[in-house]
Amino acid sequence: MHLDPTDATIHALIARKPAGPISMLNLLRFRDVADYSLSPELAPAAPISGSAAYALYVEHTLPFLEASGGSYDVLGDGGAWFVGPEHERWDHAILVHQRSLEDFFAFATDAAYIMGLGHRTAALEDSRILPLVRTP
Repeated sequence: MHLDPTDATIHALIARKPAGPISMLNLLRFRDVADYSLSPELAPAAPISGSAAYALYVEHTLPFLEASGGSYDVLGDGGAWFVGPEHERWDHAILVHQRSLEDFFAFATDAAYIMGLGHRTAALEDSRILPLVRTP
């Protein structure tokens, strides 16, 4: 399971020294039922699906993303790979855009934004985030 960056992946991204806009390709696999055991204060009164919990995360996150100059594109619902491992599936894909790596880190470290991260953790069974830098 991969839900959060590690110190090593953060340092590797910084070491790339991307200049200009950066996008983050998010591949998401939802839990059947959201698991709020790590953030019980965010849990809805009744159990909800991982997809519904992720929708709560997006609702919480958008104001912070937009305030930092970011935006996102919903790429859509996924499923089994057309080309890739047959056993692997991704339920949803999103592309998040930021003006710069600095703006991305300002957004990602905002204390008020972090307060809602429990919805994401509750929602996801697994994820991948691939930083993309435009080439000239």
